[in-house]
Amino acid sequence: MRLSRLVFQTLREAPKEADTVSHKLMVRASLIRQVAAGVYEWLPFGWRAVLKAAAIVREEMDRAGAQEVLLPQLSPRELWEESGRWGAYGKNLMRLKDRHERDFALGPTHEEVITDLARATLRSYRRLPATMYQIQTKFRDEMRPRFGVMRAREFMMKDAYSFDVDDAASERSYETMRVAYNRIFTRLGLNYRMVDADSGPIGGSFSQEFMVLADAGEDIIASCTSCDYAANMEKAESAPLPAPEGSAEAAPEAISTPGTKSANAVSKLLGRPIRDIAKLMFYQVGEELVGVMVRGDHEINEVRLARLLGVDEVVMAKADTIIAKTGLPIGYMGPVDLPGIRVIADRDLAAMPSIVTGANRVDEHLVHVKPGRDFTPALVSPIRKACEGDPCPKCGQPLKLMHGIEVGHIFKLGLKYSKAMHAVFLDEGGKEQMMVMGCYGIGVTRIVAAAVEQNHDDRGIIWPFSLAPYKAMVVPVGAEPDLVAAAEQLYVDLEAAGVEVLFDDRTEAPGVKFADADLLGVPVQLIVGKTFKARGLIEMRRRGTKQGIEVSPQDAVAQVKSLA
Repeated sequence: MRLSRLVFQTLREAPKEADTVSHKLMVRASLIRQVAAGVYEWLPFGWRAVLKAAAIVREEMDRAGAQEVLLPQLSPRELWEESGRWGAYGKNLMRLKDRHERDFALGPTHEEVITDLARATLRSYRRLPATMYQIQTKFRDEMRPRFGVMRAREFMMKDAYSFDVDDAASERSYETMRVAYNRIFTRLGLNYRMVDADSGPIGGSFSQEFMVLADAGEDIIASCTSCDYAANMEKAESAPLPAPEGSAEAAPEAISTPGTKSANAVSKLLGRPIRDIAKLMFYQVGEELVGVMVRGDHEINEVRLARLLGVDEVVMAKADTIIAKTGLPIGYMGPVDLPGIRVIADRDLAAMPSIVTGANRVDEHLVHVKPGRDFTPALVSPIRKACEGDPCPKCGQPLKLMHGIEVGHIFKLGLKYSKAMHAVFLDEGGKEQMMVMGCYGIGVTRIVAAAVEQNHDDRGIIWPFSLAPYKAMVVPVGAEPDLVAAAEQLYVDLEAAGVEVLFDDRTEAPGVKFADADLLGVPVQLIVGKTFKARGLIEMRRRGTKQGIEVSPQDAVAQVKSLA
């Protein structure tokens, strides 16, 4: 492709709304262009990277025995009501009405539609197992789209679904997909980790995410420094912490803490470690107000709390609701003699020999409070977020926290959708049985953004070879006829050898050409300039390195060809 013909316009400055490195570089390099908040056009250079990612995903899905289908983006309300998700999915579900006032959804995912297809076509055990997948556009009405195409309202996704006769067969299908996913992300040249995850609104008994490690990742991963344990922050836990030394022989004692409401402020006032100060937070769970306690140096894991309470999500209670229910002052509430409120305590707080809590009176706290003696929690459970250095739940060695970008998620759905939608098959005895399902997603457009986030320098993108829109870029520097002719011939020879090559045939200054070449990030730069004029050689430079090698035009073609 001649750069003079490519539809693109590089920018020297990123737009103000770009909030991550990948967002800035993808806009500056003309991979994407924003149409509305969370809605982007993919320009030719960027779209080639998407197609590279999709091709690898498609090859590995086919290799794993999955069959490609194309499901409608528009699905009727009735299917979503069968699964119970028309209301449960929330405001992220894009809904619309047709001219007859019938309700439809633009698919954020396709469990309902694929289950409807399976129950109509996979009627016998002889047709199972079966795995179907598609690569197409999804829609989610994100409340706050951000990070460019990483958190967009419209995006490309590969979603696959497996159908099996029983749990054992479903486990084999899940394992097949797990292996395929590892092959995909390895082929894409990404530094990633597979982590245990919460299943969220998709549902099911177990799931794992594939995270690309990057400082800008909005997800946090807890990973063991010794064994293979890894989980996202929603799922991560740690082994119990050793209880600090100390005792609470004395009875609780009220002390004056005027104007001191936060755990940090109480810690500073009393000169006590922050871990000794208990935090009591209140959540609205249906009609019930629930108190939740953790140590002052810990945070509540709201996903784990919701799972413990058997609800989809928990919401922090408003101050006026807390006061109306308890009649007690905000910032000074504690579990001792707390009227009519169920209290749930984190496991590590419950093991503390002595803590400081609110006294349920303005400007007062209690010291020498012993969990189990001075108050009895209704439930004790590990409900806090994991922290850096916590002991691993598998081997006890320290956990390390890292940022990651979720690019894939695989689920064991079990009977969640087949039971709700009556997706059955006839077994060998002619008896109806429920299909056991799995679900497997990959964010194809997100892969491109994650790759840029992980592979760049201060000059631009550094593409992994497998994702690069073009493998090589011919950059002539100078306007002499013999130099221009040599660059043209090199471009023709590379194309004839089957190399995807970009030719900067523009009449721009050398500085502009070099800046654009680095910004676009094509893996191999072939510079036809002063070394060619002096010795008839091409400077061959790998993107991301400052030094190049001098080769003949023929060797340049052979070497680039070998990289492909």
